[in-house]
Amino acid sequence: MSADSSALLERGGLVLRLDARELLEPASLFGAFARELSFPGYFGHNWGALVDCLHDWHGPGHVKRDVALLIGEADVLLGAVFLGLFISVLCQAAWKTNLQLGAGGLPDGERVPFVLHFVFLLEHTVSADSAEAVSRGRWLDVELTDHRLTVALDSAYWSG
Repeated sequence: MSADSSALLERGGLVLRLDARELLEPASLFGAFARELSFPGYFGHNWGALVDCLHDWHGPGHVKRDVALLIGEADVLLGAVFLGLFISVLCQAAWKTNLQLGAGGLPDGERVPFVLHFVFLLEHTVSADSAEAVSRGRWLDVELTDHRLTVALDSAYWSG
């Protein structure tokens, strides 16, 4: 467990793990998220539903605590055709969750924002070498800082 994970746990946050080897095809990816995050039975097993269920997530013990989802062995995803889309979907879910925005992109007064981070743990690949594969996502800002590749939604597109 990293120092970042320990700090999150000390603040009452939640750290969850997925194995990227289960995420190599969209169907198994949706299944792994549904299982590990205890998504409701109506989860539609598609990209839009993944954003929605992460945004509305009420998993066991969650209670709107800050969450980090660690994806281990992430090197195997670098060749996935859908990697850029997957990263975009996770960024959209985090953006909506961190701000608790409703369907119209406006703050939802009934929801309390919580921090949602996704961390891809590379075992055999240098972060800089994965930038090209990650940057295939739509409307993303990709930046390498301190040997970490950070990805966020492009503020020019998502700011309004």
